[in-house]
Amino acid sequence: MENKQTFSSSFDSLLQFECPEWFRDAKFGIWSHWGPQSVPMCGDWYARNMYIQGTPQYQYHLRHYGHPSKFGYKDICALWKAEKFNPDELMEMYVKAGAKYFVAQAMHHDHFFNFPSRFNSFNSAQMGPKKDICGMWKAAADKFGLPFGLTEHLGASFSWWKVNKWCDTYGPYAGVPYDGSDPEYKDFYFENMEHVTDDRDGSDFYPWYTSNKRFQEYWLGVMKEVIDLYQPDLLYTDGPLPFGLQDITEVEEPAFQKGLDAVAYLYNTSVKKHGENHAVYTQKDRRSEIHRIGVLDIEKSQLPGIQPNAWQTDTCIGNWFYDAKQTFKKPGHIVEMLIDIISKNGTMLLNILQRPDGSIDDETVYILEELASWFRVCSEGVYGTRPWRVFGEGDTKVLIEGFKEVETQWNSSDFRFTTKGKNLYAFMLKASEKRVAVIKSLGEQDKAVSVRLLGGEKLPFTQSYGILTVKLPQQLPTKYTNCLAIEFE
Repeated sequence: MENKQTFSSSFDSLLQFECPEWFRDAKFGIWSHWGPQSVPMCGDWYARNMYIQGTPQYQYHLRHYGHPSKFGYKDICALWKAEKFNPDELMEMYVKAGAKYFVAQAMHHDHFFNFPSRFNSFNSAQMGPKKDICGMWKAAADKFGLPFGLTEHLGASFSWWKVNKWCDTYGPYAGVPYDGSDPEYKDFYFENMEHVTDDRDGSDFYPWYTSNKRFQEYWLGVMKEVIDLYQPDLLYTDGPLPFGLQDITEVEEPAFQKGLDAVAYLYNTSVKKHGENHAVYTQKDRRSEIHRIGVLDIEKSQLPGIQPNAWQTDTCIGNWFYDAKQTFKKPGHIVEMLIDIISKNGTMLLNILQRPDGSIDDETVYILEELASWFRVCSEGVYGTRPWRVFGEGDTKVLIEGFKEVETQWNSSDFRFTTKGKNLYAFMLKASEKRVAVIKSLGEQDKAVSVRLLGGEKLPFTQSYGILTVKLPQQLPTKYTNCLAIEFE
């Protein structure tokens, strides 16, 4: 197959990126944000917080495993076995639950790799599970015909993990260095003393990216390795384009060069495989002159209106890593988030939490089954759709503030729209108790010829001065958000 386009490692070249249709059509993906930090079942950033005296995860670690000078994160990694990990079984559930692409975590900030690496012996093939976790996920995704992506969180690791060089400032172990200072494990824990401070303020996790050139070269080598191994359809960076500061570093500055090299390598690998680029790169710098080299990713939040380019929200059912104390999102909340996102030209990537053995719990199975039942009814209004003239109408807007994801209190005025072919899909965020849907956003040119309830029958309607009034049945097809398919002339 003849190559149609190749990319060079520059903004000018990479801004020619066009989002592949598979991603624009998919709308919903599932993510396995999973690794040895799941072992304590104590939540996200365990590998960092266990080294910060006074944090809940430090206290848990101290009392459950011992002091981090004696039992450190390297020892947690050895406990991860993934003995019940069955990717085919999980992938079948994920497909039934509506996923049209699947993403696996290649490595988190903890510097443990979920694949066999020539750069890092702390990987899932050489220790812990003794399995190529990423390879097993990819084989399962291929079996079910899903595009396969990987997430990398390595870029921030060098400075993020400065805390493993600290020590307690009070108590029986005051002044005793944590195991991150052990020279035997310097390759795993990093030689990152330029970032180690004496303030012991665990809230200070900046700079997100280091300026250490040796580490930047290492990062690029690992990115090329993982691209060569798995030829992913999507690569996600947990942060802005490395190694620039989010929304600050100018495009002319050389800090971005290693990031540009990695993105060009991803796209050119895809071009070599497919004859054109099928790959997507996502990162979190919100400036269009940066994120248009791929797709903008918004972590645990949303955007206020229709965006000119495809974008992605990444979120989770609970905490990022399995946390026995965490409350999970309700299925209806997940559905409502998805609908709001796709109405604005976005896509949702949802992390499904796994326990350290690789299994999922009963509550998670329930969430997946509820999503499956909803998609069986409403998938027509989701997959392959595009935004309409407006994303929606009604009194209510979602809260967009930091990483907050509160359930929105919708009312019967609230609709979100998508379109495909001659159809406008109107999602009713809360159906009227009077069983009448009133849609006010149609123009005089929008002549409805039929209105159908997805999962149900054609419905009686009237249209006057752009206002469409639809009589709904008493019994609706799904207990979650229902959808009207409005066919125009």
